[in-house]
Amino acid sequence: MNKYPLPVCCAVTVLLACAGTEAAAAQSLSLPQVLGALSSVHPPGEVAMAPDGKHVVYGSVVTGKRAAAEIDASALWIVSARDGSGAVRLTACPGSVCDEHSAAWSPDGRQIAFVTTDAQEQTQLAIASSDGRNARTITRARGPLDTPRWSPDGTSIAFLYSQGAPKTPGPLNPLTRDAGVLSSTVYEQRLAVIPAHGGEVALLGPADLNIYEFDWSPDGKRFAVTAAHGSGDDNWWIAELDLLDARNGSISTLLKPRLQIASPRWSADGSRIAYISGLMSDEGITGGDVYWIQASGGTPVNATAGLAASVSTITWNGSSKRLIATEFSAGEAVLASIDVDSKSQHEIWRAPQMIWANNLFGFGPGDTGISLSKDAANSAVIRQSYTSPPEVETGAPGKWKPITRLNTAVQPITGKATNLFWKSDQFSVQGMLIEPPSIVPGKRYPLVVVVHGGPAYAHYPLFPSSPYAFDAALASQGYFVFLPNPRGSYGQGAAFTEANIKDFGYGDLRDILTGLDAVLKSAPIDPQRIGITGWSYGGYMTMWALTQTERFKAAVAGAGLSNWQSYYGTNNIDTWMIPYFGSSVYDDPKVYERSSPMTFIKHVAAPTLIVGGDRDAEVPITQSYEYWNALRRLGVKTEFVVYPDEGHFFFKRADQADVMSRLVSWFNTYLQP
Repeated sequence: MNKYPLPVCCAVTVLLACAGTEAAAAQSLSLPQVLGALSSVHPPGEVAMAPDGKHVVYGSVVTGKRAAAEIDASALWIVSARDGSGAVRLTACPGSVCDEHSAAWSPDGRQIAFVTTDAQEQTQLAIASSDGRNARTITRARGPLDTPRWSPDGTSIAFLYSQGAPKTPGPLNPLTRDAGVLSSTVYEQRLAVIPAHGGEVALLGPADLNIYEFDWSPDGKRFAVTAAHGSGDDNWWIAELDLLDARNGSISTLLKPRLQIASPRWSADGSRIAYISGLMSDEGITGGDVYWIQASGGTPVNATAGLAASVSTITWNGSSKRLIATEFSAGEAVLASIDVDSKSQHEIWRAPQMIWANNLFGFGPGDTGISLSKDAANSAVIRQSYTSPPEVETGAPGKWKPITRLNTAVQPITGKATNLFWKSDQFSVQGMLIEPPSIVPGKRYPLVVVVHGGPAYAHYPLFPSSPYAFDAALASQGYFVFLPNPRGSYGQGAAFTEANIKDFGYGDLRDILTGLDAVLKSAPIDPQRIGITGWSYGGYMTMWALTQTERFKAAVAGAGLSNWQSYYGTNNIDTWMIPYFGSSVYDDPKVYERSSPMTFIKHVAAPTLIVGGDRDAEVPITQSYEYWNALRRLGVKTEFVVYPDEGHFFFKRADQADVMSRLVSWFNTYLQP
C-alpha cells in the first residue's frame, strides 16, 4: 500500500516497483557515484530471432575510444534462444573501434547480415554464417549506411546508404559548421541493393529523394518506402508513402498523408501495406494509429480509430489480416493483435514496463517491438521497467523469460515509482512520481518537475541508464521527481496527442500544474521548494512555465526554445511546425508569438540555468542566447553554458556528466534548505 495515498482526483493505478533496502542505501551516493551507477547499466540495443526460433542475435553496449574520447559502441552476440547459452561474438571488424549492429537473419536462417566498421571506422555491410563464422565485409561504402534487409528469396540485401555524406543522417546529430558561401549540396539517404554474395551496389530511386524506411514486397519486385524530396534532415515530417521498383528504381506515389507516417509493412499476400500515422515530433519516435492501404492504391483505412493508446511498432503475424503491435497506453506497454478488417484488437500482454526488439527511440529507421520466429510461436524482446534493468527475454509472445544476465548486479538508485492519473479540463492525464531512496517521517522534501521533449513523446517506464536520467539523479539526491505526460504526449490516443495544436504552452502547462496540485496533496513535499527542468520541448516548457507562474523557484533549461518566430527561420527542421501551428510564421506570425516565452519574458523571476550545444540543428543555440540575454538584462539570476561541437543530443561523456553535475548543483543551491 502507498503510504501517501493520492486523493480521488489522482488515484494511484499501478505501483511500478519498489527499490527496497538496496535503494535506501543508495541515498548516500555522491554525484560521481550516481553517474557511475547510471553508466554501469548495459542496455541491449537489439535482438533478432532466427526463423526457426532456436537462436537469437542481440546487441550489447561496449565502451571504446575515438580521438581520445570515450564512446559507446555495440557488439553482437549469437546465443541459444532457450537459455542464452553458447554465446559467440558476431564480428567482421578489423579496427580498434568496432560498432556493430542491425543484425538481420536471411529467410532460410543460414546467414546473418549486419553493419560493421572497417579499419577507417567507416560503416560497411557484412554477412556471416548462422554460427557466427566466415564473417566478411561485402561493401566498400564511403558514407553512412544502416538497416540491412534480405530480399524474400535471400539472393540480395537492401540497405539505407548516404553516399559521400560527412555525417550520419539525422538532425539530432551535430550540425556541420557553416563557412564561406553556404552550399546547397544535399546528401540524400538512398536505398541500395547488393547481391548477398557481394558485388556492385545499385542505388535506387531519384537522386534527390531521401528514403527513411522501407520494406520488401513479398515477391521481391518492389519496395514500400517513406520518402521525401529535398533535405532528408528537414523533410521527414512531410514524407510520402511511395512504391519503388526493385529492378529499375522507378518511383510512384501511393499516398500523401495528412500527418507523419512510419513503419511501412507489406502484407504476406502483397495486397496491402500497413503503416503508422499520427502527429510525431521526431523520426524514430513513433506513435499514432494503424492504417492500411491497398498496394494498388485507394483510400487508407484506420484500423485503430479511437484507440486509447499510441501504437509504436507493427509487424504482420504471418498473415494478411492480423498485425502484432506494441503500444504505449498511459504508463504501460501493450502487446496486441490487431484484426485490420474488423478493426478490433486483442491484448496479448500489458504491464508497467517497456518492450522492444530493435532501436527503441533510436531516432532512426527499422524500429520493431517484437522479433518473431517464422511460425510466430517463439519471440524475443528486450524488457525493462523503471526499477528493473533491461534484459533479453524469449518465449511465446507475452510469456517471456530472461536469457541474459547483463544487469544482475545493477541496483536502482531511486525509491519507488508510482503511475498516477489526475483530471485536467476534459482530460484524464497520466504521469509518474519518483520517490527518493528513503523517506523520513515528518520531513518535507523538494520536488522537481521534469518535462519531456517532443512534444509527441512521453515519460516511459524505462530503467535509468544514461547521464540524461536527470530524474534518477535528482531522486537519488533526496528529491521527489514528477514526470507528467500532458496533452500532446503519446499514451492516450491520437486526439490527446493532437490536443496541443495551436496551443503550445497553455493546455499542457495547465495539465502539469493540476498534476502538481494533486501530487502536493499526496506526498510530503515543500510547496516552496519546487523546480522545473526539461530538454528540447521540455526546455521550451521550462522557459515558458517561468513566464506564466511563480510556483517554480529554480529552473534548468536544456536545448530550450524561447522565441517561435525567430526559431522558425534559424532551425534546420522547420517543416515539423506546420501541423502544429497550422501555417508558416510568414503567414500567421501571431500564433507563433502567442506561445513564445520571449513575449512574456519580464514575468520571469526564478534562478535559471541554461545549457545547449553550439551545433544544434533542431533548436539552434541562439534560442538560448535570447533567453539568457533577456534574463541578465532584467536582473534575474542566470547562468549559460555552451558546449562546443555538441548537437541537440550530447555524445561526449564528459559533457553529459558536466550537464548532470551542474543541474543537480543548481537545484541544490536554490531548493535545498
